[in-house]
Amino acid sequence: MNKGRKALFFDIDGTLTSESTRQIPVSAMEAIAQARKNGHLVFINTGRTYSLIEPVRRMIEVDGYCCGCGTRVVAGEKVLYSTTIPRTRGSEIKKIIIQHKLDGMLEGTEECYFRKEEPWMPEAVRMKSQMIKEGKVSSFGWEEDCYDFDKFFVQADENSDVKGFYQALEKDIDIIDRGNGFYECVPEGHSKATGIELVMKHYGIELSDVYVFGDSTNDLPMFQLAKNCVLMGHHSVELEPYATFFTKNVEDDGVAYAMKELGLI
Repeated sequence: MNKGRKALFFDIDGTLTSESTRQIPVSAMEAIAQARKNGHLVFINTGRTYSLIEPVRRMIEVDGYCCGCGTRVVAGEKVLYSTTIPRTRGSEIKKIIIQHKLDGMLEGTEECYFRKEEPWMPEAVRMKSQMIKEGKVSSFGWEEDCYDFDKFFVQADENSDVKGFYQALEKDIDIIDRGNGFYECVPEGHSKATGIELVMKHYGIELSDVYVFGDSTNDLPMFQLAKNCVLMGHHSVELEPYATFFTKNVEDDGVAYAMKELGLI
């Protein structure tokens, strides 16, 4: 065990990157580089699956990734854990989404999957357009059953049967309400907290040496787990009871500010 070494876990959207520019501020990149130079471990801890973190991987060097709300954990070059939704259940899930009039994206380790017909909900259209730009959309649609996916993200509108959707998935899927009709759906028993626990075990890190940085509802499990919880300026109120340090917005150098104030750099 390396005494004094901390493990830092950063959410991406709204924490490490600006929601408007999708970029990491220079101040955050410099602060993270300095923290690693100081001997601390830095991990991205995100709801995005491994296939969707490439833009961030190009921007910054870190020690590893907890992806897809704990469904894939990578330390250095070593995959500590990886899971997918069983294919039979995945086929059922696609039908459940359509039956209850929701739409969205199935997130896999290598690619993501959309319905072949044009989405009718604005966010599904935006997501598909963005993923096409990034070259991450599979040629296979929901009609094919020749692939696996790790988790999924859906949108509901006034025509959706959200209650029925919840009931159809309650036996094995945890649904995170992201607000405004958006739902992040993860295999039961997986979260950003389970990713942290795997990293702690791998490196021999104590919970008191774990620092988490987040802003939204899928960060709640890691805020409930950790003792050092940094909450961004713009955030979901559900996280406030667990926050130990309130920082500024991403665009106002909130990450670097918190790291300096907490003595990490």
